[in-house]
Amino acid sequence: MEDTSYWLPLIWVGILGIAVTLYVVLDGFDLGIAILFPLNPQEHRRDVMMNSVAPFWDGNETWLVLGGGGLFVAFPQAYGVIMPAVYLPVIIMLLALVFRGVAFEFRWVSKPKHQFWDLAFTYGSIVAAFMQGVILGSILQGITVENGKFAGGTFDWFTPFALFIGVATVAGYALLGATWLTMKTHGEVSEVSRQHAKKLLLIVLAAMLIVSLWTPLAFERIYERWFTWPNMIYLAPIPLLTAGAAWLVWKGLHRNEDHTTAFYASVALFLLGFAGLAISNVPYLVPPTLTIWQTAAHPSSQMFMLVGTAVMLPVILGYTVFVYYTFRGKVKHGEGYH
Repeated sequence: MEDTSYWLPLIWVGILGIAVTLYVVLDGFDLGIAILFPLNPQEHRRDVMMNSVAPFWDGNETWLVLGGGGLFVAFPQAYGVIMPAVYLPVIIMLLALVFRGVAFEFRWVSKPKHQFWDLAFTYGSIVAAFMQGVILGSILQGITVENGKFAGGTFDWFTPFALFIGVATVAGYALLGATWLTMKTHGEVSEVSRQHAKKLLLIVLAAMLIVSLWTPLAFERIYERWFTWPNMIYLAPIPLLTAGAAWLVWKGLHRNEDHTTAFYASVALFLLGFAGLAISNVPYLVPPTLTIWQTAAHPSSQMFMLVGTAVMLPVILGYTVFVYYTFRGKVKHGEGYH
């Protein structure tokens, strides 16, 4: 039993990591497309932008459900602490996602009087992305815990650090959206998105640099993780790889014949940023007090759910790969799946 109580939580952390990462990457670029709507007021551009993600967007949100449900099942104490701490941002995020989802469907059937749904699609996505960053930032900065329960206030999440992470998340999603459109579309939309992506890359890199300096200066546990010997040597590849990914994005955006490098390098940039945040907080699931093992459910509960997850996770992954493969290639004006 001791062995299972040690490695089962690690397996579940891996599953949650996969779910969160896939959600951020896959739903990130279609949220990013909506964030770019104000920069593309022309209706024909917006039609192409939405058609580029029409086959994928609702399936992408599956990973959000898996992440939230997995946290509840495998780490109920962490769920019971985190949710009260970020209750308002979570509710606002979910409502924004509802507006965004309804707008995606209603925009087509309400033409030509679809301006309201354009606004709902745009601002629903912006608010959802911003709140996701706020939730992340509020967890990273630490949650007040006493006797294993949340002991903070309703607005503990409302801090400069968490709000900045929210803004950075919006910019990051916009970068993913812009590089996706560069890769997935032709002509005017692709070229305009390429120009937007160049500016967004600089904003995202500035945000990553600020966070990389802010977190060790504000949180001693993160300083000790990154700037003590020999951790500095072990962790040096992370910032070096991040710089390399940023260079590949920039290079891809400046090569007219290259339509894939910028997007995949942007994904790599996100993954490296996620890895850096994870390294900063391991082994805490609720920084800076509750570890993975302290918040884990009983091994029998984790094992029971793991059996079902082991069956369903490959199915979901297989479906995701199938859909992206089926609808591969560039989207042209007038084409669509709605």
